[in-house]
Amino acid sequence: MALAEPAVALTDFALAIECAVFVLLLTRQDAGDRTLRAWFVVFFASAGLASLFGGAVHGFFPETDSEARRVVWRATLLAILVTSLAAWNIGADVLLTARTATIVRRLAILQLLIFSFIVIFVRDKFFIAIIAYLPATLLLLIAMIAGYRRRRLPALGWGIVGLSLTFVAAAVQRLHIAIHPRYFDHNALYHVIQGAALWMIFIGARAISSARPSIRRTNAHSS
Repeated sequence: MALAEPAVALTDFALAIECAVFVLLLTRQDAGDRTLRAWFVVFFASAGLASLFGGAVHGFFPETDSEARRVVWRATLLAILVTSLAAWNIGADVLLTARTATIVRRLAILQLLIFSFIVIFVRDKFFIAIIAYLPATLLLLIAMIAGYRRRRLPALGWGIVGLSLTFVAAAVQRLHIAIHPRYFDHNALYHVIQGAALWMIFIGARAISSARPSIRRTNAHSS
């Protein structure tokens, strides 16, 4: 079966495979902080599902008004919202005090519920997922920076670069910057940049998950 948008679909599927590998490696890793590792597993698993569903939309459902496309597209956005939830949780646990982190986690769940309702029943536009994802990514970036200042782990430096690169990827997509308008458009280029960013974030995630004592703010005195 020919793909409707081959470059976009194939780069999406490549992201899904990449994230699946990261999930497998994290689950097999000895964790110093099992909770943070679990949230990183959710982060990469949901990002992988979003890429898988997104690839299906761009590859197999070219009809914009088809019901199948709407269902798969909404699943894509919901998966991104779960990625956002994971980022909020990781960022809060690493950066904030236990009490403040609890408040952020509850607000993140509320955001997930509200935005999921909007996606399913009101409007299923990509900018809704971006509104949820970018602030959570910013918190995670700040948390990685704080963690690096505590431990000076080189792997966290890679994570910082990777998270910064996700903002570059978002700008590329929103500004429609493309290598070729037809054969390798802005979405395909976005996926390639995201692939590099996710690899760097995984390096940071592995360091955070295995750190002993935990890299959380509450353990900063133990470093």
